[in-house]
This record gives sequence, structure tokens and C-alpha cells, in this order.
Amino acid sequence: MATGRARARVAALLLAVGVAVTGCGSNDDTPSRNMCSPPGPAAASAAPTNLAGADSAGVDRYTTATTAPIDTIDTSKLGLLSPGKLTVGTLSDAPPSICVNGQGVFTGFDNELLRAIADKLGLRIEFSGTEFAGLLAQVSGKRFDVGSSNITTTDARRQLVGFTNGYDFGYFSLVVPQKSSIKSFNDLTKSSRIAVVQGTVQDEFVVNQLHLDPVKFPDYNTAYANLKSGQVDAWVAPSAQAEGAIKPGDGMVVSQNTFSLDNFVGYAVAKTNQPLIDALNSGLDAVIADGTYARLYTDWVPRELPPGWKPGSKAVPPPQLPDFAKIAAENKSSAPVAAAQPKSTLQQLGDTFFDWSLYREALPELIKTGLPNTLILALSSGLLGTLLGMLLAVMGISRHWWWRWPARIYTDIFRGLPAVVIILLVGLGLGPVTRNITGGNPYWLGALALGLLAAAYIGEIFRSGIQSVEPGQLEASRALGFSYRQSMILVVIPQGVRRVLPALMNQFISLIKDSSLIYFLGLLASQRELFAVGRDLNAQTGNLSPLVAAGLMYLVLTIPLTHLVNYIDKRMRTGKPAAARPIDPLEQSILTEGA
Repeated sequence: MATGRARARVAALLLAVGVAVTGCGSNDDTPSRNMCSPPGPAAASAAPTNLAGADSAGVDRYTTATTAPIDTIDTSKLGLLSPGKLTVGTLSDAPPSICVNGQGVFTGFDNELLRAIADKLGLRIEFSGTEFAGLLAQVSGKRFDVGSSNITTTDARRQLVGFTNGYDFGYFSLVVPQKSSIKSFNDLTKSSRIAVVQGTVQDEFVVNQLHLDPVKFPDYNTAYANLKSGQVDAWVAPSAQAEGAIKPGDGMVVSQNTFSLDNFVGYAVAKTNQPLIDALNSGLDAVIADGTYARLYTDWVPRELPPGWKPGSKAVPPPQLPDFAKIAAENKSSAPVAAAQPKSTLQQLGDTFFDWSLYREALPELIKTGLPNTLILALSSGLLGTLLGMLLAVMGISRHWWWRWPARIYTDIFRGLPAVVIILLVGLGLGPVTRNITGGNPYWLGALALGLLAAAYIGEIFRSGIQSVEPGQLEASRALGFSYRQSMILVVIPQGVRRVLPALMNQFISLIKDSSLIYFLGLLASQRELFAVGRDLNAQTGNLSPLVAAGLMYLVLTIPLTHLVNYIDKRMRTGKPAAARPIDPLEQSILTEGA
């Protein structure tokens, strides 16, 4: 037993020391890198010269001819989820368009522009992070008033949601290794492994226009990391994300770009809420007219507009932007940079996963925001799952079928469905019903979904433990005069629970890890758990080291728990050791005589 305690302490100590070393062992001379900050005019870029054929640019059929004056908008008739507040679903992993900065604030060009529009309308604004794959459905289902995620307004997406006028445009960039034989989109074949982010317009472009089957990833950084490691041959990405991801020494280049003028970037709104679409269009024209748009655009995405396109309605004057092509040429001529030598595979792996300076930057936010939310979600869902699981176990061993069958049906359904499906069904299905209770915040609905999921597994764990108790235990307690219920509660169930403690702890560890799936429902920045915090820091820096730091935090939680339950299990099986004390001589003589 002492050996077990020592092992647990040593394991916890080693993990703590490991985290501390990674946090403190960085080089102070390493510059801090934050992709979620405005790069300013120094990052100006001209329109790309390696464009695909101009026949991809179509006719703009959707931009409005004009908009209503901003002072005529009645904000009480905009159909907002909360009066006076614009509830926005956004992403955190695509800087400089949308991201979370080092202070835990949703920002980026798209979100800062929307803040300015909301100010013009006199509305408060609240951002929640979610996944792009479910964003449009959440906007359509009125989980959010607006979707802000650099969304290209394709015809297919217009079948689900409505869009504002355009506020940005997008080039598609083809990113490949420098020595790749792929030089253009025409070089991509069915044998090419093409990385895209699932649900994006680049995904649609590769599937519907190139008629190829891409490799789909959940975010841009993961897609680019797979390209650098050689797992894919090419990456089709938004130009802003591609340019921000490629660093000297990566050995990657943008071989070609393409764009379509008729598919501009707009904010997504429910199709039935035309008043809000009209109000946002008016606000967009207002911030273009007063110069706010030009300032934000110059700070965040300083790039030359394509010929024939401008933001806002057709009536608003074009924004007065600097000559980005000239600035880009001056910057290039004044600061020539020698081509960096491509890094070796080991160097790339080291830089990608073991940047010690980023470990130090990640730990404070992981501890302050991620750790409390992970524990809250795991403990609350674990408590609910344990209580409901015990009820399901008792129902499952009942002698009456009307108790057994509901328990079996529940268990089969919740164990058979993927966790993310249950979370979406509960979070989005019950969201409109419980809006007055939760205030539209799905945080506790996510915990409820995890608890319902855990109950199905915990119920089976309890049932197997109870049924493993020898029948003689029940028979002996009945012979002593206990009723069946008393025998089960006082004799059988406690023994069954003790036997399954390790399995219960394994289930709780799974809950700690499954808490990362709550992010699909859309959470405030202050509600992010460990994985979400690590992923957002990954997006800020373009490096996977923060995710490794988040993984270490999971280990700090789970390994001590494993050793703790082993200690408790052994203690319950062997009992408490007798305290070491001198034996009284009289007692010793009695024991000797008795022997």
C-alpha cells in the first residue's frame, strides 16, 4: 500500500515538474508570435499574379442597389434572440479573419467590423465560439442571430440561410511543397491527396468544380500541419490563412490562386429575418462611408481589392484604401530577405510540437480558463451520470419487464450514438425550449448531454457489478430477516459498487476528455475547456505546441485519478493496516499461551 502511494506521488510530481520545465525552459529571446493581431500596412499585398482563368468570375446577382438610412432602423423589430443584443456565432481558428486573441476576446477583421456595425445600430454584441460545420445550421435554427466566419455566399448555402451584402472577397490558394510537381489546380488528379477544411467553400470547390475527393480536416492549422509532414500533397485554403500559415523554412509555396466575384463574403442570418439583414446592410454602408471599414481593412487584411468588386451596397462609395500594391512593392524592395533553407523533418517536428516558449504562454490560460471549465463539466456530468446510471442498473435487474425494457432501450440508444451527435441533439434540440432558463447559453445543456451519455455506460457498469455479487449474500441477508429491498440496498449494491470502482473512474476520465466536444454548441470565450483553449492558442500562433500543453494538463488530471482509485480499491479489499505499537507483556503471554 505504501508502495502504491509512493508511485502515485511520484507520477504526479514528475508530471508537475515536466509541465513546469516546459513552461520555464524557453528562450527569452524567442519573439512572441500572435497571428490574431492586426498586422497593419507592413503586411500589405498586391493582387496575386498567378491567378487561374478569369472565367471563374461570375455576375453579382445579390448585392442590393441601396440601403435604408441608418437612423431609420427600428432595432426593436429586428427579431433578435435577446432585445438589444446581437448574438453572434463565430470561429476561433482562422486569423486574421476570425480568432481569439491572448486576452480571450473574439476578434479578427470580420468580428471587429461586425462590432462597428453593431455600434452604428446601437446594439450590444456577444460572440460565442463554435465549429464551422454546424454554424449555418445553428444560425438557421436561431441559436445565433448572426454567423461571422468569413463565409463565402454560395448558392447552396443560400438555400439554408440568408446573407448580407459582401464585406470581403476571397482568393483560393493552392499551397504545395516547393519541389512539388503540382503547379496549378489543373495538375490535381484523383490520386492527389488534397487537404481542405470540412464544410468550407474550398471543400465545395474541390468536390463540385474540380470533381475530386479531398482529405477533410476540422481546422486550418491541422490541414497545414499534415501538408508539412507529407501526409497530403496539396492544401486548398483561403489566401489570408495560407499566407499567414507559411513561414520561412517551411518549404511551402502558393502555386496558384483563383477567385469568384459573385461569391463574396457576407454575414449569415436566418432566411426569415429580412429586417436584420437589411439593418446589417445599412450598418455596413455606414461604416464604409465614415472610414471605419477602411481603417479596419488596412489594419487586419491589407490587400488589393480585385478589379470590379467593392464592399457594401451598389450605392455606397468605395472605401478609400491605401495603394497596397505600391506599399507591398516598397516593403519588398526596402527589405530584401534571402530565401530560407527548408528545415529538416526533425526540425519541423520540434518547432511544431515542442516550442517551449509557447508552453509558457499557454499554461496561464489553460489553468485560469480551461482547467476550471473542464472540471465543472466533468464533475457535473459525472454526478448526473452516476445517479441516473444507478437508477438504470436497478431497473435493468428488476423482475418486472416494464422496468427492464425502458432501461435497455435507453442504454442501447445512448451507447450506440456518437457522443457529438447526442451533444448536438440535446444542446440544439432543447435550446429553444430552455432558452428562458439558460438565457440561450448551452453550457449546462452540454453538461446534461454528457451526463445522459455517461449514464448509459455507468448503468451497465453498476449492473455488472451488482450481478457479480454471489447469490449467497442475498440469501444470507434474507435469512437474517432483511426484506429484498433492504438486502439489495444494504448488502448487495455496496459490494457491487466497490467491485466496479476502477471501471467507474475510467468512465470519469472519459468524461474529462469528452468535455472538449461541448465546443460544438457554441460557447463564450470564458467557457472554453482545456482542448478549446489549446486549439485557440494553436490558431493564434500557427503552432501545435499549445495543444501538446493542453494534453499535459489532461495527464495531470487523469494519471493521479487512476492511482487514487487503485489505492481506494486496495484499501477496501485489504482493510486498514493495524497501527504499529508495542505489545503489552501480559497480552503477549496470553497470546503465546493460547497458541
